Amino acid sequence: MAAINDLGDEEVEEEVESTFDSSAAEGTERLHRATRVMLVTGFLGGIEIGFGVLAYLVVYRETQNPFLGAIAFSIGFAALYLAHSELFTEGFYYPIVAIFAGNGSVMQLLRLWGLTLVSNLAGGWVLMWIAVTAFPELDPTFATEARHFVDAPLDWQSVALALLGGGAITLMTRMQAGSSSQIATLAAALAGAFLLVGLGLFHSILDSVIIFGALHSGAEGVTYANWLAWFWYVALANVVGGLALVTLPRLVRSSALVDKSP
Repeated sequence: MAAINDLGDEEVEEEVESTFDSSAAEGTERLHRATRVMLVTGFLGGIEIGFGVLAYLVVYRETQNPFLGAIAFSIGFAALYLAHSELFTEGFYYPIVAIFAGNGSVMQLLRLWGLTLVSNLAGGWVLMWIAVTAFPELDPTFATEARHFVDAPLDWQSVALALLGGGAITLMTRMQAGSSSQIATLAAALAGAFLLVGLGLFHSILDSVIIFGALHSGAEGVTYANWLAWFWYVALANVVGGLALVTLPRLVRSSALVDKSP
């Protein structure tokens, strides 16, 4: 029985190391992309998240059930994975692993984060402009959903929702990194959508896209100023939550297994 347990432990350790190596390789590729590629993949990521938001709002409007809406929203996360696009909050795992492995720098990370964040927002803004024109009946739903965020006070509950939002999206990324099965990876996308959308966690990109829809529809009480007042602390807390709750513990777990010497 001891021999069987030892063999099982060895297999687990090998799997952890293999996942670390593949994640480091993925993060290295992302860190070293050309500026044009970062902007295009980020813009497409915003478009795909926008389609997920549109699916969520349509289902939620008809059912008033956030969990059914979350299932519909998972289309956006599935599209991100299958189309190899980039989401700002994916940068809380793969690139960090690459830097830990000695394959990148903090300046490259900040460049990736900055370009992806701006292009995600641009893609979501454009898609919501089109969506509001195509589906004016969604205007009240956009307004109600957006006010849930822009009217939220900057207090410990809001910060906690944003910390959990960063942790949830990074957990989804980590689950996808640890799977070689496309079905399991898509199941992770569904799980991520369930946590973020179903539980109403704060996510800097996803929720900004909803707010953009309300802005385009002329929703009363929703302005770019109160979006920015909400956005800055949510984006920061997303980063902290993703790193502290998922990425850094995984690096501690992997540090004894990986030879980082040249």
